[in-house]
This record gives sequence, structure tokens and C-alpha cells, in this order.
Amino acid sequence: MTKTAVHTVYRLADGTRVPSVTTILGILNKPALVHWAWKMGCEGLDYRKVRDEAGEIGTLAHYMILCDLIDTEPDMSEYSESIIERADVCLSKFKTWTMAHEIEPILTEKYLISEEYKFGGTLDFYGLIDDVPTLLDFKTSGGIYDDYFPQVAAYEQLLLAHEHPVEDVRILRIGRNEDEGFEDRAIVNRAKYWEIFKHCREIYELQKQVRRAL
Repeated sequence: MTKTAVHTVYRLADGTRVPSVTTILGILNKPALVHWAWKMGCEGLDYRKVRDEAGEIGTLAHYMILCDLIDTEPDMSEYSESIIERADVCLSKFKTWTMAHEIEPILTEKYLISEEYKFGGTLDFYGLIDDVPTLLDFKTSGGIYDDYFPQVAAYEQLLLAHEHPVEDVRILRIGRNEDEGFEDRAIVNRAKYWEIFKHCREIYELQKQVRRAL
């Protein structure tokens, strides 16, 4: 597990470097992000500073949640008290959710590669939730946004490619304060979101080829 944000390099069996799920989905328009940056500016805040702090909270919250799942004491020595307090809000919400479920982790923060479609991704959690093989993706955000759905559909395909059965896919949106709340969203129509991801993969490759030709 990582307690700080890292950039994972994904490679095929022959050593060829391939893009990540999130890199591929970077081609999608994100209007909510533009609106958020505008709102920060209207409030007199530097969106970059707010973004970086939110990212730090999210990274630590993920780490604390994964430590909780495997019953390991987290090392938070690199973080300030304010970041730890905000991340602990996320952990408390997650622990409240776990009280209603039986959870058996199989894979946590596991990176996988698709040799067929040539991409990689790192899963937050795969295991049994109430005896159902389930993929969980943790989001410390104020909402569930459109690009999350093809992201988890791609993660599901990575699991299936490595012969891990998947019956349920869920996004747990864990707000960083009380106002942002908590959501447990089951993802349906995953085949359609997988098609979206595959098209994004093709467009990503075409864009790269065009840039090389310039």
C-alpha cells in the first residue's frame, strides 16, 4: 500500500509501456471540474492549492481505509494534523458502512494489466461483500461524476482478464466533510461503460499517433 500519491508505470509482459485507465479517460470532457475551478476563483481561492489539499486528503483517506481493511496500523507521520483530521472523517464514514456488511478482502490496491487491450489500472478493493465477489472503488469527492463509470468498468475487465469473477461493482463516494455526505452506488449498464472506455482507448492512441506526426 502507498501512503502518498505515486505514478505507477504499467508494462506488458514484453516490457512495452501502456497507459493507465485514468490517463486514457483524461481525453473526456470534465465540465464539473471547470465549474469547480470557476467557483473557487469567485470565492477568492487558488483552485490549485485547494485541489492539491483535496488530493492529499484523498490519498491519505484511501491509505487509512485500506489499512483498516487489512487490520494494519497506518503510518501518518508525513501528514499535518489538519489533513489527518479530514481523512479521519472519511475513515469514520467508511467504518460506519462496514458495520452493515461482511467484508473479506482478496485484492487491495492491486495493479493489473490487460495484454489484449494494452492498458493498466490499480484497483482499490476486490473481495467478498456479503459473500458476493465485488469490486469497490473509493472516491473522496463531492459527487459521482461521469468518468467514474467507464473507469470502474475498465477495472472490472482487468479482474475478469485475470480470472477473478465479478458479480457486483460499486462506487463508495466518501465525502471529506459532513456536508459532502456518503454514497454507495451500484454500477449497472457496465457493458455500455466498457464500450465507452474502449472507444476512449482508441481515440487516445489516435491522438498520440497524430501528435507524433506533427
